[in-house]
Amino acid sequence: MKKYNVGIIGYGWAATAHIDAINASGMAQVTRVFSSRLLDDDELSVRHGSRIKTTTNLKSMLKDPTLDVVDVTSYPYQHADQVVAAAKAGKHIIIEKPLTLTQPSLRRMVAAVKKARVKVCVCFECRFASQFLTIKSVVDQGLVGKIHYGEVDYYHGVGPWYGQYRWNTKKDAGGSSLLSAGCHAMDALLYFMGSTDVVEVTSHSTQSKNKIFKKYEYDTTSVTILKFKDGRLGKVASVIDCLQPYYFHTHLVGSEGSILDNKFYSSKMGGLNKNEWSTLATQLVDSGDVSDHPYQTQFEAFFTALRAGKEMPHTSLADAARTHEIIFAADKSAATGKPVRIKPAK
Repeated sequence: MKKYNVGIIGYGWAATAHIDAINASGMAQVTRVFSSRLLDDDELSVRHGSRIKTTTNLKSMLKDPTLDVVDVTSYPYQHADQVVAAAKAGKHIIIEKPLTLTQPSLRRMVAAVKKARVKVCVCFECRFASQFLTIKSVVDQGLVGKIHYGEVDYYHGVGPWYGQYRWNTKKDAGGSSLLSAGCHAMDALLYFMGSTDVVEVTSHSTQSKNKIFKKYEYDTTSVTILKFKDGRLGKVASVIDCLQPYYFHTHLVGSEGSILDNKFYSSKMGGLNKNEWSTLATQLVDSGDVSDHPYQTQFEAFFTALRAGKEMPHTSLADAARTHEIIFAADKSAATGKPVRIKPAK
């Protein structure tokens, strides 16, 4: 069966993990890389185990008729123009998060993809992590009943020791704490509780006094409360100025039980001790290192969907766009100090 040929836009930390995951899938291979800086074809080919041709001319790469998919791993503020160009060239697209930094650019991307009728995979890859797949299965099976409150919080100190810090500190590059990093937590909460019936968000933000985080041009901690149409509530904290181990906190409270990270209690399962948690035998999402992210599982799902002519399951552009619309509303609330109403999903 023919492998898909993939071109990478932007050769940074995320790109290195993407390339290895794509090649390891056995369903596609990276054959082209666009970068603003000159790269050595032979060096990249040896490093990643496939023949790669590099270029500093994006238009030239997008004209390559042998290229089936384009993977956008550049800076977030570059995504919109590059995604629109890739869609116009008829290429299917993989996009790193965040999709973009503004609502108008998001809608421009969505319109271009819709017009071109290409398929898209957005790298909210945590939906493919074993922990979140397990939690979703427990929820969907009704073992904790109807969820009425959920919180997913992202604690990851993004300081000078972390590669993203170099550009993430700038408002026009990182955007906000919730957008640049905490978007994974927001997307996870919406994955568990649903996104279509969020009707209002209220958000507040603050910033550490530690000099390590002084370069940030925006508040590095935010807390967002989501109100759902049926009265359910959700909370997302995004804390990128913490000094602690990486922690992706998840707590879902239902009518018949609760889930806490990799633990659960269910009144529907006879014999469980109500004074103790039972353990879910699943790997926690416990690292910000891109090499630990479940990209390969996600990309395999994308290539499988492409072969079937279907949309990407779980992390389609529609799913990710809804997450971003809610994030933009949350950042507006934090800036104005007022709740922001959310338009119903179409």
